[in-house]
Amino acid sequence: MKEKLSYKDLEIYQLGKELAVKIHKITLDELPRFEMYEEGSQIRRSSKSIVINIIEGFGRRRYKNEFIQFLTYAIASCDETKGHLEMLYETKSISKVLFDDLYASYEKLGSKLYNFRESVIKKHNIFPEE
Repeated sequence: MKEKLSYKDLEIYQLGKELAVKIHKITLDELPRFEMYEEGSQIRRSSKSIVINIIEGFGRRRYKNEFIQFLTYAIASCDETKGHLEMLYETKSISKVLFDDLYASYEKLGSKLYNFRESVIKKHNIFPEE
């Protein structure tokens, strides 16, 4: 019997979730109190949005255009998260070391998301029939 493929098997999901959990913890533990509810809230939402869009897109993977649309949303949320990181760094709410680490991780995730979306565009049936 074939094992059912899950969004949890996707590298982009695993990396996105790991980063979203990291962002969540950092924004609650390390940000200045005033940023916890402003920029902290925004970056928590955008980082989690990446993961949620991957999940929702995977659920619609039989419909190429919808799958691509949700992967595009995930890429946009990744870009938004990088923008929030830049703001937090430029306002001295996070250190350069933390910024560099997280920004590089989101650059890597964005690249993987883009490549995955491109593979879906070129070859829609990238998953075996379930």
